[in-house]
Amino acid sequence: MHMAKTSAESGIARHAQLGTVVRMIADRSCSVLSLDIFDTVLWRRVPRPTDLFTVLAARLRATGQLPGWIGDAAFRRMRIAAEQLARARRESMGWEVSLFDIWAAMPAAVVDPVGLEELVAAEVRVEREFTVVDLDIAELINAAKANDIPLVLVSDTYFTAEHLALLLDRPELGPLEDARVFRSHQHGADKARGLWDVVLAELGRTASQVLHIGDNLVADHEVPGELGLRTLHYQRVDREFERVIERESETLDSFGPFGDLVDPAHGDFGLTTLRARTLLSHVPESSAAVETAWRYGASVIGPVLTGFAEWVAHQAHEAGTPVVWCPMREGELFAAMINKAAEARGWAVRARPVWLSRHVVTVATLDATEPEAVREFLRPRHELTVRQLLETLHLHPGDVPALVDSLDAMFDNDGTITAVCTALTETPHLRNRLSVMVTATRERLLRSLREAGALDSDQLTIVDIGWGGTIQLRLAELLHRAGIDIKPSGLYLATNERCTPVLLAGLRVEGYLGQAGHPRDLTAAVSRSPEILEQSINALCGSLIDFTEDGEPVLGPVAGTASQNTERRAVQDGIHAFQDNWHRYVATDKNWPLLSAGAAPRLAAILTAVLRTPTAREASVLGNWQHDDNFGSAVVTRLIPDDLASAIPYLSPNDLDDLHMRDSFWPALLAASDPKLGAAARALAAGAVDPEVFEASGEPFATRLRFLDEKGTWHDGPSRRVRINHNGLSFARLGFVGDDITHISLALPGKPALVRVDWMEARVIAGHDPVPKILRWDDPADFAELTFAECTWLGGNLVEFDLNYSAVWLPLAARAGAPISSGVVTIGFAMLPQSTPTIGPKLAAATPRPRIADRLVAQYRTHGPVGVIAGAARIAARKLTR
Repeated sequence: MHMAKTSAESGIARHAQLGTVVRMIADRSCSVLSLDIFDTVLWRRVPRPTDLFTVLAARLRATGQLPGWIGDAAFRRMRIAAEQLARARRESMGWEVSLFDIWAAMPAAVVDPVGLEELVAAEVRVEREFTVVDLDIAELINAAKANDIPLVLVSDTYFTAEHLALLLDRPELGPLEDARVFRSHQHGADKARGLWDVVLAELGRTASQVLHIGDNLVADHEVPGELGLRTLHYQRVDREFERVIERESETLDSFGPFGDLVDPAHGDFGLTTLRARTLLSHVPESSAAVETAWRYGASVIGPVLTGFAEWVAHQAHEAGTPVVWCPMREGELFAAMINKAAEARGWAVRARPVWLSRHVVTVATLDATEPEAVREFLRPRHELTVRQLLETLHLHPGDVPALVDSLDAMFDNDGTITAVCTALTETPHLRNRLSVMVTATRERLLRSLREAGALDSDQLTIVDIGWGGTIQLRLAELLHRAGIDIKPSGLYLATNERCTPVLLAGLRVEGYLGQAGHPRDLTAAVSRSPEILEQSINALCGSLIDFTEDGEPVLGPVAGTASQNTERRAVQDGIHAFQDNWHRYVATDKNWPLLSAGAAPRLAAILTAVLRTPTAREASVLGNWQHDDNFGSAVVTRLIPDDLASAIPYLSPNDLDDLHMRDSFWPALLAASDPKLGAAARALAAGAVDPEVFEASGEPFATRLRFLDEKGTWHDGPSRRVRINHNGLSFARLGFVGDDITHISLALPGKPALVRVDWMEARVIAGHDPVPKILRWDDPADFAELTFAECTWLGGNLVEFDLNYSAVWLPLAARAGAPISSGVVTIGFAMLPQSTPTIGPKLAAATPRPRIADRLVAQYRTHGPVGVIAGAARIAARKLTR
């Protein structure tokens, strides 16, 4: 006969901590199940138990029962101190006190006007409101009752029997009605100092017959374990999650009036405990990387997106919007989460994925007759080649003869952008071809939207991750041009200041965590490092680059390795695990709080904190992820480029802020790889120190770059401030763009200094080869071939820079085999500032012999014997002309 599984077997049998207990109850291998009460049977919707005192303060002040001059934080401190004072007063009568004893230790000015009993009752009412039944423990209690296992409660508490009866009077805890309760105050001893002896004596059982579950390592695990009880340490939080909470507490001050305390109406909405409970209910993966990814989803991204999904569903419910549309690739996850949120709350709202992308709507709304519009369309596509662009525009090379010789050139410089813009718009024929292509793309997109049902109503609400609202704005333009009277609305996780044109267009655009660049800390963090969040929630498919004539999506390649995709699935599994756990509590409590606007500041702090200061484990996993360009190209890049990974020992905290998005999608990952750099970055992010702390005093040093083209003309490039970090090392990274670059010059310190150049690496686009070339100088032979202008090579990797403009020249074109159109050079070095060059003796330059020998080797490798002879002739000629 087939028997249905019990709720305990189906719900928590696979629980990481409680699964064994389920089996022990089923096979009756324990005679008594003993439970701690607080943080085991019941938990509070606040980060720390004492945070409930801040809620109590707000309630008492609102009813005139607390003087207005006592703030929430001050009252919390008073209430903690009053308990300590009450215990100290007991002396020979024992350490244990009641709640009445504690309030009697409060100042008379607080107690007398209200009355001792009323204040005690007020605290108990707040406890009753904010305590929550642990549903996993409730399942265990029901299983024990079903198997006739006696239940007892053993608690270190200052509550009376009547108070505990009120707190435990919950439908989920019905089987506890007959349970015996052992209170520390009742017996004058706590669990660490004699209460367990009382329990065993009154139960009349041997210690080994009792199984106890509780959260306190000493009182619930070590002490009873020494007496022979079998115990389960039901952790509230593990060490890794403690680190996550710590970094968030440093961020909370930026989000809302309660700082690291609580919302007086909802506490922390139960987020801290539910995140911890979700983590502890999970059986760890065999792979550490997959486990880290799952935890990241469950404890960080999951709560944020659970709140977002609930907010979207609530907004749609309030507005009477039956369907919201979630653009792919995020749409698959968002739609599933919104539908679960609406179902849990009983709202008639459905979310559906829809194929849209920034690239496609931009193509579909391109004004092909306006050169400046075409130029702006080309500008962000710096990773594309001309050939790839023509393919996205459905043009063949033969259609644009002027571009045949530059098909492999990249849009990394104004020269290529201007040439392509001119070629596409200078003749009526090509303008017409471009216009026809735009119209065809628009029709294919509209066909896809119609077939999806997105145009069936006069409402079209888009749900997306956000930032600038480009898709919404372009879609509004497209619908207007097509004569469709629909103004799309947008519900976003957050938007930055780039959404201003959407607002000025009169379109509804709302952000859950932030809107139009506020709060600044959040929007700055997500705008600076959006890729990791996008990669975490995207469906495992390529980005939308077009539609077929039938309206089917045409997708680009899938970014990432097989291991990355496994980790991304783990992140999303973790996200769903948290949301499912959240909805368990929604289902059991009709008054369970909404993660609406009130929870947004706390969730914003969670997201901002991880973007600013990821843990070392998060960095080790997420730093290896790849990201696709998402502008119609097949280009994928790593979140931490290889050249920056090797630069970590050279970085200072302020160097991280100077990195461009093309340098690193997530600079904080770099900091997380080095404990000292990470600590400094966290201090900066928390506002604990001024950035100037990490800057040298006096006039700053600066690395300056200039580049030489084939015409022999020098051009000024960028400069970067030079810092000396905690390792005594310095770093510079400079990008440059030009036409036919042959050399770059680097004034490394920008002032007189002795410099040890550990390595220089240039990533360049040479000729018409779209694949970047990596050029590196890091040994004496490499340095011997360089030109030292107004500076002295001292041999090895030492260079003395005599003047502010003293510079080393790098022969990029000769090394790469073709002129350069763009590049990035990264240098790791150490410097010793020098006084004015006229003071003190000069260091001796390296002898020419090794330099000539190294050059001869390089010439031989490159040009063979003829090159060696020619090089020797040039050296001889220079000597004769001296």
